[in-house]
Amino acid sequence: MASETLRIVHCFRSPVGGIFRHVRDLTDAQVAAGHQVGIVCDSTTGGEYEERLFNDMKASLALGVHRTPMQRHIGPGDFVSALRTYRIVKGLQPDILHGHGSKGGVYARLFGSLLRVFRSRVARLYSPHGGSLHYDEGTFTGKVFFTLEALMSRFTDHLLFVSEYERITYRRKVGEPPIPNSLVYNGLRDEEFEPVAPEPDAADFLYIGMMRDLKGPDLFIDALAQAEGRLGRPLTAVMVGAGDDLPAYKEQARRLGLADRISFRDPMKAREAFRLARAIVVPSRAEAMPYIVLEALAAGMPMIATSVGGIPEIFAPGSPALVQPESGEIAERMDDFMRDPEAYARLMPSAEVLRSRFSASVMARDIERAYFSALR
Repeated sequence: MASETLRIVHCFRSPVGGIFRHVRDLTDAQVAAGHQVGIVCDSTTGGEYEERLFNDMKASLALGVHRTPMQRHIGPGDFVSALRTYRIVKGLQPDILHGHGSKGGVYARLFGSLLRVFRSRVARLYSPHGGSLHYDEGTFTGKVFFTLEALMSRFTDHLLFVSEYERITYRRKVGEPPIPNSLVYNGLRDEEFEPVAPEPDAADFLYIGMMRDLKGPDLFIDALAQAEGRLGRPLTAVMVGAGDDLPAYKEQARRLGLADRISFRDPMKAREAFRLARAIVVPSRAEAMPYIVLEALAAGMPMIATSVGGIPEIFAPGSPALVQPESGEIAERMDDFMRDPEAYARLMPSAEVLRSRFSASVMARDIERAYFSALR
């Protein structure tokens, strides 16, 4: 147990994907360390799968799970949403307000600053997880967001980056942080390094993630069609996830004649999904440090991944498993895997190397140090 028990509140918008996974890992470790932990997030995103995860967490979170509508984009409804969220956070009386992603980061830092008017101490920490850093600095929208990020740094006690790429991007687009900042990689639990064997009737390739263009489902589908042409035979795939763009991807599969060879599945636990295919493709156009890459490699899955964000930091320099977010390159690697799966699998980082760099216990320890440093 830590020398001092903290009241920690994690604030983020969307309880899906890597941010939610990151928060779940942190809360588990922080509860185990004796801290009182709570979550404040959006109530309009997520589905049955996420609801089951919340139900599993509630009993251990002394400060509870609080869900309230939060808009993704800045708009007229933001004021009402922010006021409602502030009242929730104020009632929790946190020592630590840890914001994740753009909206969570704004809320945590503004609300933490307001609470300081009434309380002697509350530390405000921010983990971008990509967020607004994905915007192009040459666009008007990007310039607005990066100006806001620079202003918000005045209300931040500590920045936590999940990859060196994210920290470099922040410096380039926002500026040199005028506050303490740390690089803390996402981490995996020990049990996640147990290999997962594919089912006897497993598909050739798996996509798992949010159904939105940023994550590249359309590239995955196009690449599958091109790989079939290269190999001269049908391939099969499973796509696991949910999102507003899901109907468009189903229509894309139908248009390319793949409807009978791509199975679309609802969100499920990653290790359950790994059994459904012999290799995984991560075709993202932008990332910070995606958990799915770490999880799949730790489970022993051969992988094709785009060389974006922090993904190259997981692999050895020049790894042939890395491609550009372009369907032709992804198709070429699909071809390589199908021609010699065993040789392709040997290109992946070893479990020992991954365990030494991406451990959940190390992640939680380093973030707790940042909390106490910010409070001091």
